[in-house]
Amino acid sequence: MANLKEIRNRIASVSSTMQITSAMKMVSAAKLKKAQDAITAMRPYSDKLTELLQSLSGSLTEGGSKFADNREVEKVLVVAITSNRGLCGAFNTNILKQSHILGKNTYAGKQVDFVAIGKKANDSLGKNFNVIANHSGVFDDLTFDNIAEIAENLMKQFTTGEYDKIELVYNKFKNAATQIIMTEQFLPIVPLEGDANSNADYIFEPSKVEIVEQLIPKSLKTQLYKAVRDSFASEHGARMTAMHKATDNATELRDQLKLTYNKARQAAITNEILEIVGGAEALNN
Repeated sequence: MANLKEIRNRIASVSSTMQITSAMKMVSAAKLKKAQDAITAMRPYSDKLTELLQSLSGSLTEGGSKFADNREVEKVLVVAITSNRGLCGAFNTNILKQSHILGKNTYAGKQVDFVAIGKKANDSLGKNFNVIANHSGVFDDLTFDNIAEIAENLMKQFTTGEYDKIELVYNKFKNAATQIIMTEQFLPIVPLEGDANSNADYIFEPSKVEIVEQLIPKSLKTQLYKAVRDSFASEHGARMTAMHKATDNATELRDQLKLTYNKARQAAITNEILEIVGGAEALNN
């Protein structure tokens, strides 16, 4: 059995760790509230705008939009959205696994490059794939304008033919304990499946093509911004949950160590009493 000093040191170490994880949980909880409100307010607008653009672009004649140009897929660009920091459970690991599946299996035999949004994606994917850009700095100032610059670069790379398909991989926020891994096609735009006459009620002024060409870039910027916002909220939810579990585990370990310490101290006291009694008896004899 470990001596009392070693056990006391371990109790102090575990207690210190517990204080750190508890503080990190509270910080993530505070940040989660703001991030959750932002993505909850934005999601209906983004989803409806994307649905509208898919419907309109799907009804255009062939070649009507450069962003809906379906080419034979030879070069693929995957945008992997992770976090800059760890200690958030399987949040980053799930995205990295999905990215490897896309690069090694789904698009096997194709040229697959990556754009990293988040330091963890850049560090991990750079070991096995070609990472052409790293935008980890956007989390320092997460604004629509900063994300719009990234979206403009992606649109340019698609329209100039550098890549035939662009995919987004990110965590969609459901609640603090649950994140959904999303693989979402960014370009070309996927036409909305369903009734071909679903947009018959729309009145277009000016022409449909002109409206679509003006709205599609805005819609794509909004789509990417929503994905990053989803990932940002998911990160804080995952970290809050992970730190909550870590705090619980540290509390349990501390309680076990205290019980062990008390047992060891009681055993030491009992031994001392036995030695005193034995010495007294020896003197009497």
